[in-house]
This record gives sequence, C-alpha cells and structure tokens, in this order.
Amino acid sequence: MTVTGGPSAQARLQRSDPGNVTGPLDGIRVIEVGTLISGPFAGRLLGDMGAEVVKIEPPGAPDPLRTWGQAELDGHHFFWTVHARNKKAVTLNLREARGRELFLDLVEQSDVIVENFRPGTLEKWDLGYDVLRERNRGIILVRVSGYGQTGPESSKAGYASVAEAASGLRHMNGFPGGPPPRLALSLGDSLAGMFAAQGALAALYRRSVTGEGQVVDAALTEACLAVQESTIPDYDVGGVVRGPSGTRLEGIAPSNIYQTADGSWVVIAANQDTVFRRLCAAMDRPELATDPRFVDHVNRGRNQDELDRLIGEWAAARRPDDVIATLSAAGVISGPINTVAEVVADPQLLSRGMIADHWDERIGRNVKGPGVIPVLSETPGTIRSAGSSTPGQHNAEVYGELLGRSADELAELAAEGVL
Repeated sequence: MTVTGGPSAQARLQRSDPGNVTGPLDGIRVIEVGTLISGPFAGRLLGDMGAEVVKIEPPGAPDPLRTWGQAELDGHHFFWTVHARNKKAVTLNLREARGRELFLDLVEQSDVIVENFRPGTLEKWDLGYDVLRERNRGIILVRVSGYGQTGPESSKAGYASVAEAASGLRHMNGFPGGPPPRLALSLGDSLAGMFAAQGALAALYRRSVTGEGQVVDAALTEACLAVQESTIPDYDVGGVVRGPSGTRLEGIAPSNIYQTADGSWVVIAANQDTVFRRLCAAMDRPELATDPRFVDHVNRGRNQDELDRLIGEWAAARRPDDVIATLSAAGVISGPINTVAEVVADPQLLSRGMIADHWDERIGRNVKGPGVIPVLSETPGTIRSAGSSTPGQHNAEVYGELLGRSADELAELAAEGVL
C-alpha cells in the first residue's frame, strides 16, 4: 500500500523490519484519545493488526477502564489488560495551549486519530478536523459517539445500554411478554468500535489512492441498527414488528436449546432442509423429514412448538456429550452452552491461539484474554504487550524520541500539568 498521508507515513513503512512485522498495519501510527470501551476497542483492534497505538490520558485523570472488570488482584482489575494491549500510554492535557501543540505535533507524525468524546469536544479545544488537516492532510479522524456527529440527537451523550434500546436491538431480546434484558456486556460499544476500526481501514485504503484523509463517523445507535437483519424491510413491507422470541427465532426451526438428561442444555440448529433430514435420521425418526408438518422451512416454522417438543424428548433421554457426538457425526449443527470456564479450555480455540497470554506487569504474571481475530495467513496480528501499568509510562519515548523534546522540557511540562 502506498501511503501518501503525513510526512512520515511512507518513511515509517520503509523502516519496518521485514523480519519482525507486527501485523498488516505495521508502520501505521494511531493516536487514541478515547476512554472506556468504544473508542479504545477500535484502537485495540487496530493495534492487534500491528499499528503502533499511542493512548493519551489526561494527567491526573486516567481512563476509568483501568479500574473496570469483576476480578481483582492486588487492587488491579483486568478489563484494562484486554483493551490496553499493544498500546503506549502517554499523558497530555488537551485543554492547555502547550498540550494542544504537542498533540498537533503528534498528528503530523500519525495516520489515524481515534476519539469517542461527545461531538463538539475536539472543536471546543480548537482541535477539530479542519485544524488537524492543516497539520496533516492525510490524517484520518475516527469519531465514535452515541448518535453520530450530525442530526438533532448528536449533542447527547450516549452509552451502550441506551443505544441498544434506542436502536430497537434491546426490544428483540428476552422472552415474549417479559422485560427486555441486556446482554451482560456492553454490546453497543463493541459493535461501534468494530465499525469504527472497519471505517479506519477503508479510509486508509482510500488515502493510498487519493493522498487525502477523512472523517470516520461511527455511532453506537447505528452500529446496533446495522446488525438487525431484516427487521426494517419486514416492517416496511409487511408491518411486522419483530419482538423477543426467547431461546429461538420465530419461524426458524428447529433452532433452539434443548435440555439433556443431566439438566444441562445444548443448542441444536437444523433449520435447513438437508440438515433437518440428517437430524431426523440421527434421531431414528426419518419419517419426520417427510411429515407434511415439517417437510420444508415454511411448515417447520408453522409447527415450531411441536417440532421443539419432539426434539426435546429425544435430547432429554441422553447426556449432552452423547447428543453432540451423535449429531456432529451426522453433520447436524450442535454444541454446548459454555461458560467462560469451558471456553478457556476449549481445544478448538486453544489450537487457534484464541485464548492468549498477556504479560501484565502490574501483577508480574500472564493474564489470559481473547486472541487476535481475524487470522491472516501472511501477516497475522500480534499481542505484543498488555498495555501500560501506569498513565504516562511512555511519555519519554513518545515525546522525547518521537517528537524530540528534551528531558528538561518534559519535566517542565509535567510541572505545568500539561503532561
């Protein structure tokens, strides 16, 4: 890829060691000024793919994510271990004039800026895209917010819980007639971070053609909307307001969870005609495949309750391992409902490096976390560090080595509250 962005972009790529490539984005520098989940997740994804990510935290106000996560050891929490991996940590006060100038110096040496402030915050600090572009016409500004950078709701703060609800996603979760629960994760944040990283990659490619950067505008609400399959056309054409369907999808059968002999549950998904025939054979009920009630997708959907009852009776007489082994041998999609305890021991995930060690220097030991996805055949992404143990850990490296600031100047800036 020919980089025609900031003045150092091509030079950085030329300096990359061919024998030590960190991933497909090796040579790309990302400045992250977000907090918590959505922006830092986008930064993490770019870092996983080999980009050098410099995370900025205000002096005296570290990212709250440092204290998130349900496990605690020696006062440390471990959400940070996952989302701060592969990042260098610096402190910088963007509200101060000297901090603003340091930031713009970083912009000159960078390719992508990721932020997830409320819209208008960068502009309030006189760091809007027009200002950034004056210093680097190839800079790509990735902006993640609750509702997007434009529109009547744009100035509102947004969290994943509200975005999931406002987008219609939450309405489809749970059981009919019950309250719509949330997934026990900040799904909207992660979806927005994924779309933001995707937008950054698209903008990097376009810059390689035109030499020009642009703004990537990713909204939590819109990220949640984007994954909702046919809900909008179903409503537009047929007036269908899809609602929660519990453990199954209405009209998609069989695809549900079924309780086994020991009380645990397995997922069986055989809604394609060919797979359904295999399921019937594996259950020693081949006649069900030609039963008019179940003969095709439409009729199985209409008779979903009865079909679930028949499969449930079969599964209830068998242990979960037997159910899964029998169905897998027959080419029927099935599997357990694993907790994280089973996930970290899953041989398939382990074989692909998806349960990865992160050396966390805060506690002096490896901490497991998710591996790098997707897997690239020639330049796979890497986990090079578990992030910084303290805010500003890489100030001397970034401001001294990259920007050429002296130790005396850095000490002065720290005394002034800029660093």
